[in-house]
Amino acid sequence: MLNKDFEILEILERDARISPEDVAAMLGADPAEVRKRIADLEANGTILGYKAIVNQERVHTDRISCVIEVCVTPERGYGFDRVAERIYRFPEVRAVYLMSGSYDLLVIIEGKTMKEIAQFVIDKLATLENVRGTATRFMLKKYKELGVLLEGEEKVHRMPVTP
Repeated sequence: MLNKDFEILEILERDARISPEDVAAMLGADPAEVRKRIADLEANGTILGYKAIVNQERVHTDRISCVIEVCVTPERGYGFDRVAERIYRFPEVRAVYLMSGSYDLLVIIEGKTMKEIAQFVIDKLATLENVRGTATRFMLKKYKELGVLLEGEEKVHRMPVTP
């Protein structure tokens, strides 16, 4: 990976809609070379996709998000990978992370109701072989997602200066 690739990736992570020409101008590079580098990064799987960050409260959807801490027994020869794969294949699952600490996997899911999420945990997740326990935590409000504030601009708090 070229040094410019890291800079291109940083720019695209901040704003995926920016044009290759604007990226090139920011880096002092040739636009054709930036277009080629982006295409190469997409082709080799470094850039996996582009996604809009949506403030669900503004579109008034009644989606419920939660994180589930999952304790599992790793499989010989596969570690945590096979159980993680079984979990991330469920359509409700938005993300799965291997964690250090008191639990093994962090699973983020979405559902329409608390009952739907409870049924997912009871019927699908807790019944998986190697799952030893779960703890579900519902997200009450999102303030920031993927580096983007969901509640307007960041407020600067300054102490008043008096003479």
